[in-house]
Amino acid sequence: MRKSAFYSRSAPREPVAQALPADPAPEHPSGPSSRAGPNPGWLRGRRFSFTDPRVLWGAIGLLSLALIATLLLALRPGARALTQEDINAAVLHTLENTPLPSPAARAAAAIRPSVVRVMGYRKGKKGGPDIEHGVGTGVVIVDKGVILTNLHVVQAADTIKVLFADGLEATASITGAQPENDLAVLQAHKIPDDLIAATMRSTHNLAPGDQVVAVGFPFGIGPSYSAGVISGLKRVFRSPEGKQQLDNLIQFDAAANPGNSGGPLVTLDGEVVGIVTAILNPTPARTFIGIAFAVPIENAAAAVGLHPF
Repeated sequence: MRKSAFYSRSAPREPVAQALPADPAPEHPSGPSSRAGPNPGWLRGRRFSFTDPRVLWGAIGLLSLALIATLLLALRPGARALTQEDINAAVLHTLENTPLPSPAARAAAAIRPSVVRVMGYRKGKKGGPDIEHGVGTGVVIVDKGVILTNLHVVQAADTIKVLFADGLEATASITGAQPENDLAVLQAHKIPDDLIAATMRSTHNLAPGDQVVAVGFPFGIGPSYSAGVISGLKRVFRSPEGKQQLDNLIQFDAAANPGNSGGPLVTLDGEVVGIVTAILNPTPARTFIGIAFAVPIENAAAAVGLHPF
C-alpha cells in the first residue's frame, strides 16, 4: 500500500541487522577408524557421549588448561592491558582512513529520489515540433505522483513533462494552484513503480543560521545541489515587474539560479522545509548574488490540501 505523504516527527530508526544463518557443520565419516590400535579400557564397549561425567570432566580440564595458557601469554613480559587511549587511537585511525560523507552529501542522497525536472513546452508553428518554453524543478510530496513546483514554471506551457530520478519521463497536468505563493500542483500521468515521496518538516523551529541545501536544475543542469544557511525568516519579495508580492518567505544563501524554481529547500536530514521560488538581483543578469527565497512548506502543503503541522 502506498503512503499518501510523509511528515517528519522523529529521527528514523536504524535498521536492525539480521544475523546470517550458521553454516552447516561439516560431515565426517561415521565408519570405524582405518587405524587399528588399543582403546582405553573405560571406552571399550561404550559409546562416546558428552553426557558421560568422565567426558565432561575431561573437557572442563582441557578448557581450564587453555584458559591458564591464555592468561600466561597475556601476562608475559612486555605485554600490557588495553587502555582507553588505545581505543581512542583505533577509532581516530579508522576515521582518518575511512572518510565519511559530508552532511550536505547525506541530505542530497536523501532527497534525490523525490526531485524531478519540470519542462514546459509551447506548440510549434504550423504543426511543427513543440518548443521547450522553460525548465524548472519539482518535488514529489505524495507517492501517487503529486508534485509541487512554482506556478511561473508551468502556467504558460501547453504541455508539461516531468523527468523522474530513475529516468522515466511522463506528461503531467496542473491539478491545483496557489497564485499568492507562486505554487502549482502537478499530477504525473505515469510514475515509477518505486516512487518515493519527500519528507516534509515544519518550519516552526527553523532559525537563521540553520544549514540547508537547495536542489534543482539551474539553467537546466542537474540535479544540482548547493549548501548554505537560512539567512532570515518572514521576508517579503516583490517581483521585478512589481506585479506580485510574496510574503512570509524563507531567505537563504545557498546558490539558486533560473531553473532552481520549484525545487526543494531541505535540512541536512533531507527533509523539505520550503519550495525555492525567487532570487533577488537588482541587475538584468538574472543570476544569483547571494539572496534567494523559498515558500515555507506549510504554505506549499496547503496548496495540495495537506496541512499536518
